[in-house]
Amino acid sequence: MGDPLERLGSEAIGLESSIKDDLSMEIDPPFKENTATADDWRKALSKVVPAVVVLRTTACRAFDTEAAGASYATGFVVDKRRGIILTNRHVVKPGPVVAEAMFVNREEVPVYPIYRDPVHDFGFFCYDPGAIQFLHYEEIPLAPEVACVGLEIRVVGNDSGEKVSILAGTLARLDRDAPHYKKDGYNDFNTFYMQAASGTKGGSSGSPVVDWLGRAVALNAGSKSSSASAFFLPLERVVRALKFLQKGRDSFVNKWEAVSIPRGTLQVTFVHKGFDETRRLGLQSETEQLVRHASPLGETGMLVVENVVPGGPAYKCLEPGDVLVCMNGEVITQFLKLETLLDDSVNQKIEMQIERGGKPLTVDLVVQDLHSITPNYFLEVSGAVIHPLSYQQARNFRFHCGLVYVSEPGYMLFRAGVPRHAIIKKFAGEEISRLEDLISVLCKLSRGARVPLEYISYMDRHRRKSVLVTVDRHEWYAPPQIYTRDDCTGLWTAKPAFQPDAILLSSGINGLGGTGSQAGPLSSEVISVGHIHRDSHEELTDGVASMETSYEHASEEAHSRDEFDAGTKKRRVKENFSSDGSGVADCSFPETNEGDLEDPNTMENAVMGDFQAANVATANASLAERAIEPTLVMLEVHVPPSCMLDGVHSQHFFGTGVIIYHSQNMGLVAVDKNTVAISASDVMLSFAAFPIEIPGEVVFLHPVHNYALISYDPLALGAIGTSVVRAAELLPDPALRRGDSVYLVGLSRSLQATSRKSTVTNPCAALNIGSADCPRYRATNMEVIELDTDFGSTFSGVLTDEHGRVQAIWGSFSTQLKFGCSSSEDHQFVRGIPIYAISQVLEKIISGAQGPPLLINRVKRPMPLVRILEVELYPTLLSKARSFGLSDDWVQALVKKDPIRRQVLRVKGCLAGSKAENLLEQGDMVLAINKEPVTCFRDVENVCQALDKNENKDGKLDMTIFRQGREIDLLVGTDVRDGSGTTRVVNWCGCIVQDPHPAVRALGFLPEEGHGVYVARWCHGSPVHRYGLYALQWIVEVNGKQTPDLDAFVNVTKELEHGQFVRVRTVHLNGKPRVLTLKQDLHYWPTWELRFDPDSAMWCRKTIKALDYTGI
Repeated sequence: MGDPLERLGSEAIGLESSIKDDLSMEIDPPFKENTATADDWRKALSKVVPAVVVLRTTACRAFDTEAAGASYATGFVVDKRRGIILTNRHVVKPGPVVAEAMFVNREEVPVYPIYRDPVHDFGFFCYDPGAIQFLHYEEIPLAPEVACVGLEIRVVGNDSGEKVSILAGTLARLDRDAPHYKKDGYNDFNTFYMQAASGTKGGSSGSPVVDWLGRAVALNAGSKSSSASAFFLPLERVVRALKFLQKGRDSFVNKWEAVSIPRGTLQVTFVHKGFDETRRLGLQSETEQLVRHASPLGETGMLVVENVVPGGPAYKCLEPGDVLVCMNGEVITQFLKLETLLDDSVNQKIEMQIERGGKPLTVDLVVQDLHSITPNYFLEVSGAVIHPLSYQQARNFRFHCGLVYVSEPGYMLFRAGVPRHAIIKKFAGEEISRLEDLISVLCKLSRGARVPLEYISYMDRHRRKSVLVTVDRHEWYAPPQIYTRDDCTGLWTAKPAFQPDAILLSSGINGLGGTGSQAGPLSSEVISVGHIHRDSHEELTDGVASMETSYEHASEEAHSRDEFDAGTKKRRVKENFSSDGSGVADCSFPETNEGDLEDPNTMENAVMGDFQAANVATANASLAERAIEPTLVMLEVHVPPSCMLDGVHSQHFFGTGVIIYHSQNMGLVAVDKNTVAISASDVMLSFAAFPIEIPGEVVFLHPVHNYALISYDPLALGAIGTSVVRAAELLPDPALRRGDSVYLVGLSRSLQATSRKSTVTNPCAALNIGSADCPRYRATNMEVIELDTDFGSTFSGVLTDEHGRVQAIWGSFSTQLKFGCSSSEDHQFVRGIPIYAISQVLEKIISGAQGPPLLINRVKRPMPLVRILEVELYPTLLSKARSFGLSDDWVQALVKKDPIRRQVLRVKGCLAGSKAENLLEQGDMVLAINKEPVTCFRDVENVCQALDKNENKDGKLDMTIFRQGREIDLLVGTDVRDGSGTTRVVNWCGCIVQDPHPAVRALGFLPEEGHGVYVARWCHGSPVHRYGLYALQWIVEVNGKQTPDLDAFVNVTKELEHGQFVRVRTVHLNGKPRVLTLKQDLHYWPTWELRFDPDSAMWCRKTIKALDYTGI
């Protein structure tokens, strides 16, 4: 039996396979060549090795069958004078690619793609032969006619990442079916492959398969994961393509021009079947005799139709199982003759004679230009890559070529739940059949518009799925662009998808209004951020065969990806909101009745009566639940991949918040920071009291406490919504005590209020959350409330008294569980957050704080500043403190101050760069501040807030500490922080750079070289991916110039030119310094920054350095 791991492949099994092998072995073996000596091989390899190069390729965008990423492979020089390198198609890539070739003497030269075959696994790079100055090498001649069973061969290439590896083998088969790699990726077809047991691995793609005379007889392409088998592509079609390129190059004077290589297709996949199988398919014996007589001696079978692509020239003319007999009167039993005839008959009619179930048929078909169904352009919008469906994927999915295909969903489509490989069928009420249709709809939409989209996928091809797409309101991405392949330069040139003046001010489409946002051009991104992208080195779907391309791996990669499947409540809740897995697939829209219109007041009263009836229906709920339900809100939060700041560990969050302020001009919702982690987020609010979903904006992130404040526009609720939605009554005092009864109230997954009565078991539990592998916000210096019973670790809400007055937020906390030294898992738990901290900030916002202004609902409001002691503290029992030498007097004083806690605060560490750094040390016991004993975190907060009222202290605290048996009095400075979070990010060469955020500074270390800027994330297919500048490190120098902050970093990088090699000095989180070089690529990766503008409450994108395309 065949290998079960290759069940999706086309490999023949059973008797037919054994017969085919036996027949293959009857071909005359090259006895003379098998007598080659070791000295003969040594001479041959001495000529071959210098012509073999290591190819470092970077796929800058996901496109067609390939994902964005960096990889290495092999190629070899086939024309030295013209500078042509042969390698595999999956190395050249169908989309944008940047590549370099490194010769055996380590000379490097840039290479550019000049051809990639639409079907077969070969392609060509070109390079400047004059750039190689110190190596003597010769081109490797191609000799496809030499290949035969029994030929001893050597595979010379970059196997398993080694620069030069030579593997020996013997050709065993010349008629193996083309290997099947992936069901949704690239696969070769309509050709035989050769097979040998050479055991090639990753990195050897594109290696020459040479004989003892140094001639290339085949091209290494793939291998089988379950054995040592390697698969080689025959070179006949390669030789033909090379002759076209050579002839075209000779006709040009100075540079490469696009060379047309005719390729024809019927959009039909054939397989070679033995005569026994064709007889079972109904082949007449007379036909078999005719074919045997007209075919070369030793022919073993005929070509049979395996599948026909819908909409192709042969659709509804040929069917699976048809046996091909003749084309244009000539018997065709081999792929080579079939392809030769098709390539020579592009746009011409051919006559095919077939047998279907024993009945002879003659069909006339027009050969289609294969290049016409191979996409050479794509649309990039909001990080998504969308282009016409290629022949490769149309064959995989059985769809028509040219449909609008999502190669990478990016942010806007991912947010709506559109997966990779989706086919867009309808957008904003308009049918979409071509990419131009999609662009024409996009140009009519304004920022924040919400429109329906329908798509299908090959996994569920018979049902359309409907989702709601929200156009980016902020400038997360650059405007939409069209990239078109230029075969003269090997680059993909970009131009705007549409003119900005084509954008409408109204965001209403087909009755679907926008979400109250200002109009402006749509946004897109010229990057493909790595965390949401799948690399091509992921596990193959069928687990069978693998292409011999090795992909870059790095230990930091786990921190650079968007960990979408982090196992948080956010994911699980989302799955329950939509049964088909798409974010808002079940959204419905109100229908307009064309009949008599009722009086608006009557309608409003009727709707209000419905809501009152709903309240009566919930009369069996507790008083607390009925009182708090109109104040509860479900938040759905999305974080754009282009600004995954501050170590945020996921791109999608859900959580329950509570309205703490509601007026005609402004509404405020409080929620935990495990739901709203950073300010660079898109927030949607769904209200329990009224069925409406509106956007919100992050206006305050507390630098210490685990809560954020989200604003919304009450006018967006409408008259009815405004009347039924209200703010909760806050009860900061008295503080909860152990044994108090409280009501835990929150929202279920269906937005229904759920409550239970619980008892406080510990009102002052101190948190102790360790730092994550990738530093992110963690709650510190906080006391939380613990209950005897709750609804589990995914349920959030509020704690109220029996009258529904909010005493605490029942919020979610993020942590990371460590398993050994190398593995960890994200985890979350829920605890109560006392409401006093929120009420204090709320008072300052309402009364007008002395802080930076922020535009909220068209009104500028001063936002509060928070004075904090940037020191991480933890409590220690007084009994332990006494063992460290604390005096009885201080023990008695602290017990008198707080007879319940009986603890003293100790210093765990100071935030690097804070005013307390170098004054307080780890292990210090904080006894008193301003001569008053302190025993809990709130005591420290109170004295910090008191400094704002006392201008004589200069922001310093008079602290009494106990250090190593001695009492010491110190003046320790405090720091003032706002609630904006990180408001600026720079993207340079594909790495997301920001100032070190508090979670990084909490590690207690900043580089000595003026601190530096921090690399938060990196993008797949970018220069930093190619050269290994990954996340979790500081950039402290660029070309010898220090970069202590973002301004200095921008000033240095904006002077760098396209294609320039840059020397970068970095310092890792572990303190390890490193120097690396990378090549700047402004063509695909311009330098830009994203900055929050408080005057407009918008995230604005500004290009710092890019290529000028005005002349293109």
